Amino acid sequence: MSENQVTENGASSAENEVQEASRILLVRREKLQDLRNAGKDPYQETKFPVSAYAQDIQDRFEEYEGHEVFLAGRLMAWRDMGKANFFDLRDASGRIQLYVKMDVVGEVTFAGMKNWDIGDIIGVSGEVFRTRRGEISVKVQAMKLLSKSLLPLPEKFHGLKDVELRYRQRYVDLIMNPQVKDVFVKRTKIIRAIRNYLDERGFLEVETPVLHTQAGGAAARPFVTHHNAHDMDMYLRIALELHLKRLIVGGFDKVYEIGRVFRNEGISIKHNPEFTLLELYQAYTDFEGIMDLTEGMIRFAALETLGTGIIPYGDVTINLEKPFARISMKEAVQQYAGVDFDEISSLDEARAKAKEHHIEFEERHGVGDILNLFFETYCEEKFIQPTFVTGHPVDISPLAKRFPQTPNYTQRFELFILGREHANAFSELNDPIDQRERFEHQAALKAAGDDEACGVDEDFLNALSYGMPPTGGLGIGIDRLVMLLTNSPSIRDVLLFPTMKPLDK
Repeated sequence: MSENQVTENGASSAENEVQEASRILLVRREKLQDLRNAGKDPYQETKFPVSAYAQDIQDRFEEYEGHEVFLAGRLMAWRDMGKANFFDLRDASGRIQLYVKMDVVGEVTFAGMKNWDIGDIIGVSGEVFRTRRGEISVKVQAMKLLSKSLLPLPEKFHGLKDVELRYRQRYVDLIMNPQVKDVFVKRTKIIRAIRNYLDERGFLEVETPVLHTQAGGAAARPFVTHHNAHDMDMYLRIALELHLKRLIVGGFDKVYEIGRVFRNEGISIKHNPEFTLLELYQAYTDFEGIMDLTEGMIRFAALETLGTGIIPYGDVTINLEKPFARISMKEAVQQYAGVDFDEISSLDEARAKAKEHHIEFEERHGVGDILNLFFETYCEEKFIQPTFVTGHPVDISPLAKRFPQTPNYTQRFELFILGREHANAFSELNDPIDQRERFEHQAALKAAGDDEACGVDEDFLNALSYGMPPTGGLGIGIDRLVMLLTNSPSIRDVLLFPTMKPLDK
């Protein structure tokens, strides 16, 4: 029957569902009131002496068999066999069966279960045993209701399948789809592995401001807020770079930060307005040294988290164990688009080539911008296996050091996996005069209407003027790395609470 079909009594199926939901809510409220009238308000409970977890008991049954344990968790299934009931309890680690007999827990406690529902939080104590059918279980000796679920869980055979609803109500998603929790456990392990890798190599983890007086360090549109005490606009950071490089000037040789950044841009399977970024800076090395560090760190995170560097993703397999490929942007464009930018000597020639290949460009775009448009159009999607792309034009790299022999190109790389950028790194520009010229060029673009261009950061230029050693820097989107290592198709699958438009909007 469709939502618009009408039942015999004239009510639509949708109306029936609403009526049934209202009835369930009313019944659960009445059960709560009965508990309170009996002096057993579950919300008055404050603690429970948990001594074991479901998965530990499953994994180490021989150690637990015959011993008393205290478990607490959510009631997920209930099989009523008269004077004996079987429950499924799910705690933070997993699921275990509970065996409840009236003559063991007592008639009063057993009768009190009439006010319990699927979804309630309970605590039990009992003896670990294996049933005649071989299932590891707990024979309950005492039990207590610790919290009442006033809203029913989604129907178990269909679960919580609506993707949009899963993201909005992650708490219900985690209850109904326990495999989702595994993604976030792995996320924590990946971040821990990265920290361990960097800490063991002498890097210092630091914290820098989230509120900036000027947005910089990346090409992105910022979120704007207002500081009342100083009566001035401020920006949620779009990158971590400029403050971390100030620390290199100040004498730290190796620093990193893992933190949230914010970009007021579109939402897609690869983009969320706030995301987690790793940035690190190391004095006295260059982009090639950072390239080696990046490859080693990603491989280490995979091995530590998954035990392998051979990663399934969708219908392909990514090999993180063999050396990552390396290619320059110009070489990639020549290989996949058939255009040799070494033979292009003017902006007019670059524009003509773009028109020949149906690549749209803007009046403000220089030769380097057009090279990058060719790369984005013809090359990015080709790099499925890990590939370092190097030699970006200076037009799109305002913070990277130039190659002395080819000053229109920079000592920069991006790491592509699955056709997506996973890392961005430079030999950092430490020439304050060159940096000012690039900032001023960016400021001119901003004045011309480019919302992603940055302005002139005078304090950062002041810091550079005191002298910054040769430095290599790196940025890695943690969320995309987690997507890769957990075979997750969308960034929303690796964010506990992704940005969502309110339902009333």
